Amino acid sequence: MLNWSKIDTVLLDMDGTLLDLHFDNHFWLTVIPEQLAIAKNISLAQAQADILKRYQAVSGQIQWYCLDYWEQQLNLPIMELKYQHQHLIKMREDVPAFLTSLRKAGKELILLTNAHPESVMLKFEKTNIDNYLDGVVSTHQYGVSKEQQSLWQQVQLDLGFDKQRTLFVDDSLAVLNAAKEYGIGHLLAVANPDSKQPYNEISDYLSVTDFRDMLP
Repeated sequence: MLNWSKIDTVLLDMDGTLLDLHFDNHFWLTVIPEQLAIAKNISLAQAQADILKRYQAVSGQIQWYCLDYWEQQLNLPIMELKYQHQHLIKMREDVPAFLTSLRKAGKELILLTNAHPESVMLKFEKTNIDNYLDGVVSTHQYGVSKEQQSLWQQVQLDLGFDKQRTLFVDDSLAVLNAAKEYGIGHLLAVANPDSKQPYNEISDYLSVTDFRDMLP
């Protein structure tokens, strides 16, 4: 369990942590290949292979999370398509109780996401999750993703949190590894980011499938 008496600041990922990752997985793995197949007049299998190759080329880099980059690469109206599928954007059902409890306990709650600002705003519109937060940081304002050490240095410089008294929650092991390398004192992995997929087996970090089990 987490020792909440040793935690002042909670840095929270958005997609797959506070929000169900189903929307993003469906959008990038189903909607985008379908739209690319139509636009290029190629088979769905060809479009999927093309997309996968492009995704792998920038995995973990800021481009992977950049909507402008993908609009340019694929010549598709990314935000327009996101709005068409926005009914799938949902907060995890265990999140409101978790965030409310953390606020009552006096913790500072900061969203730290690799998501593009336009995507962040759409998700705020749909979920009102920003009402629970003390601050919001999109890594796009730094031009570098959470997977990189330089991001952590810049964010700590700007926010002034104590590394040892900070909890970071994310569903990406690559990102958690970067936070660990930077020296973030408390780490929590989300084992069920997508409600439509099986739970992930996580051995390297304390993990959670229901935040209500972690209330201070």
